[in-house]
Amino acid sequence: MKKVVFLVCIGSFLIISCNSNKNFSSENIEKLTSDTIHISNPDLEYEVVIFDAGFTSWFNSFARPKNFYTQSFLEARNRIWIMEWNNRFRNPLRYGNIYDMPIEYDNTINYGYHVNYMIYNYLVYFQMTNKQQLGGFQARI
Repeated sequence: MKKVVFLVCIGSFLIISCNSNKNFSSENIEKLTSDTIHISNPDLEYEVVIFDAGFTSWFNSFARPKNFYTQSFLEARNRIWIMEWNNRFRNPLRYGNIYDMPIEYDNTINYGYHVNYMIYNYLVYFQMTNKQQLGGFQARI
């Protein structure tokens, strides 16, 4: 499986890899049970892996249920926030080393609902935890 994205920040990271059109439709909030979150499926060619002890607790306490947001909403926020993340990564003297690696998020690929949902929640968590604002929308739950 070809890796597309590596995101590293303050001892945690998120990895996204290739190709899915599959949407997940569970309306319940899934509860995470590990500090390493790996979202995969035999039919799924994209995956998200998050290593961050704080994210698990935050997600279980604050994340909105799946399907609370539309996929287009999640994609729009992710595009803006990831574009700003990458800008900050390229300017470490201005923004510090909190943005350790760029995020390779291709706007032309349909990553599916679940992958966008997890990326969105991680970016909300990151912004709230680190008192950052990526782009024009304030992260909130």
